[in-house]
Amino acid sequence: MLDFPNCSAIHRKRETNARTYWTAICLLLLLFAAASCLRAQTAGGYQPAIPTVWDDAVMKDLEVPLARSEYSPRHVPASFYYQIPVRQIYKSYPVYHPDREPKGYIEWLRSRDPEIDWNAANLKTKEDWIRAGETVFDAPLVYGSIFLTKERLADVEDLYVRTPSFVSAVQPPVSADGILPFLRYVVRKKGAIDVGVLACAMCHTRVMPDGSVVKGAQGNFPFDKAMAFAIRSGAADTIALNRKLARLLWFTPWFEPDYFAGFDQKNYEDLARPLADHPGGVVTRHRSGPWAPIQVPDLIGVAARKYLDHSGLQQNRGSGDLMRYAALNQGGDDLSNFGGYVPASEFGPELDPKQSARYSDEQLFALAQYLDSLRPPPNPNPFDATAAAGRTVFEREGCAGCHTPPLYSNNKLTPAVGFQIPQEHRKKYEILDVAVGTDPALAMQTRRGTGYYKVPSLRGVWYREYFGHSGWSKTLEDWFDPARLRDNYVPTGARPYGVKTQAVKGHEFGLRLSASERKTLIAFLKTL
Repeated sequence: MLDFPNCSAIHRKRETNARTYWTAICLLLLLFAAASCLRAQTAGGYQPAIPTVWDDAVMKDLEVPLARSEYSPRHVPASFYYQIPVRQIYKSYPVYHPDREPKGYIEWLRSRDPEIDWNAANLKTKEDWIRAGETVFDAPLVYGSIFLTKERLADVEDLYVRTPSFVSAVQPPVSADGILPFLRYVVRKKGAIDVGVLACAMCHTRVMPDGSVVKGAQGNFPFDKAMAFAIRSGAADTIALNRKLARLLWFTPWFEPDYFAGFDQKNYEDLARPLADHPGGVVTRHRSGPWAPIQVPDLIGVAARKYLDHSGLQQNRGSGDLMRYAALNQGGDDLSNFGGYVPASEFGPELDPKQSARYSDEQLFALAQYLDSLRPPPNPNPFDATAAAGRTVFEREGCAGCHTPPLYSNNKLTPAVGFQIPQEHRKKYEILDVAVGTDPALAMQTRRGTGYYKVPSLRGVWYREYFGHSGWSKTLEDWFDPARLRDNYVPTGARPYGVKTQAVKGHEFGLRLSASERKTLIAFLKTL
């Protein structure tokens, strides 16, 4: 006679064994699939979807309109852009401080054959793309020196970065191994060495106090001092050409600052003097001007920021937008029409794509992957009792309203003094309708000026310096010093040429704290 209870137990045991069996099979299949994916990636299976950089519909809506919206740029069409030849990336080599250069190094470089340092066919994995992006990050855009023409270079030592005059005038930071990581030597022809400049790395590489190098950070190369050195090294017969270059970089169609007054009569010293005292970490980049220099931004964590530039000039909705930002800032927006003014037309009325150069979409994608991979250096500042007290001050004072954790920015735009927010902007962009009162020149008087400033992230302030969008205050302690609001204050960072005392106005948050509370707040900020 059958024992039904025992039979049920047997069935349950069989069902359990079956479930265990099929679970094991599923796990094996998942492991096999994961291994297959890994093998596919390492064998060339990583096939990223590369955005089209110059998409006409996207480019039309990419930038936030300028404060004078009628001068907002109209970019060249894709049909023009993709006729521009792709820039060749050659293998490059470190530039040493003259006192630290290995013996025989220049002779060794002259013996090298030119090597192309880019081949997309060799990029099989994501790691390959990231490494290739670092190559793009380090690749110079220009050979020689900005403001020095080919004719002038024939009269001076080509390797000017090895001269005592360059080192004395510019005083570039030096890494622990004796390298100037902002510059590169490039061999494009055997026996000839070029100084490569204007790579992403030139502005976004930082030498730390211990000599270590942080790529992607706020750089500390004295870029404006290097420009002033180059301008002063120019020959008399090239002054007209270099005036054109200055206009291409900084002319604002609706605003004439003192810098451009009587411009056709200015000599090299007139052009160079307003730049010569700007510290590393502050740069007079194109579409700004010597009257509105810009604190160099930190690119580490840039993917999380919704707007790029201190003025929130461009939206950042994904890697494609970051690629477009790079394309524009590597010469693309010199071709744009700013209400009738085309910067590149300074050198001729007809735009010729063959006279320009660009990075390919693949190269820009690699660059974006590299930037996304960057991480901040280890923070040496402990979160101790002082920092904990500072966090309490931060929360009590409502700092998180603008500098919202975890990014420590609310990712919004704030209007500059004097800017009226158009109604359509309120629907299209994320705006905090509070003006913090800082100097409006960058936002209102330059081709980067949108009428806004973006709320910056406080992450990484411990390894940055020169605070405020024009870098007026060298340290956080200076930024939180109430004395900076006085007219007789001596700014510790960048200031206009000839200005000895000047109030650093705006962003008064934190200035009414007691000295001890400011100390704890700064200690907290340095832990971020």
